[in-house]
Amino acid sequence: MLEMFDLSFMVYALAASLIFGLVLGYFGIHVVGRGIVFVDLALGQISSLGVALAEFSHFGENWLPIAFTLFGAILLSFIHSNDPRIKLEAVIGIIYVVASAVTVLIISKTPHGDANIQEVLFGALLAVTPGELIKLGIVFVILAVLHFAFQKHVYRITERMQAGELEKLSLKEQGWNFFFYLSIGLAIVFAVRIGGVLPVFSYLVVPAVSSIMVSRRKPIIIAVALFNAAVASFAGLWFSYTFDFPAGPSIVSMFGIIFLGAVMYRFLRPNIV
Repeated sequence: MLEMFDLSFMVYALAASLIFGLVLGYFGIHVVGRGIVFVDLALGQISSLGVALAEFSHFGENWLPIAFTLFGAILLSFIHSNDPRIKLEAVIGIIYVVASAVTVLIISKTPHGDANIQEVLFGALLAVTPGELIKLGIVFVILAVLHFAFQKHVYRITERMQAGELEKLSLKEQGWNFFFYLSIGLAIVFAVRIGGVLPVFSYLVVPAVSSIMVSRRKPIIIAVALFNAAVASFAGLWFSYTFDFPAGPSIVSMFGIIFLGAVMYRFLRPNIV
């Protein structure tokens, strides 16, 4: 099982998936708690739109995806609906599907359109370089430190959004809400470049949902979410290496198994603590 680590690219892939998996696993608790699970797909696709436009125009390849993602974070952090019939998820879903369509239109005009679309969806985890790994590590360590320092403020906004009080947030609380969207936007723009939109979405949503299904205690939820992200990373790469499957879909499939396990646990033990 461990012979795959004789290959340097497998080591880099595992390191990358653990780095963004652990941080996104924590962010996902807030994403699920706030009921904005489409925000990852939307921001990821907006980032991919920036990548596609940069490749098509041969302009701004280093900064254009970041600029697109930050604009998306600003946009999503201030979106709300005064009509109770229109949920926030519906608006975010519209942004996602439009960004996806425009991304495909642009990529279809590049020399390797089909291959590029596949990379946008599932990334190129096995092709990550040491340089990309260092950038990823620096950005995600900074985000982890900031969220550890300001976790009380972020959790307060999440709890208020769970109570349906988004429209009642003060200006200061709106600032903390923007801080969260800005953080998740930066995390996604670097993670999507390596992992792809769908695996990154899985890292954000599945560990959080699975952990919430097995406990109500905040420390346990966080610990289980991070454990699930780490297990899916290792198991997915092992499955990819052993059976010669693409890394991204393999990891997503492992998340599916983890979620199924959480469903079975909840069925057998409905009274969680």
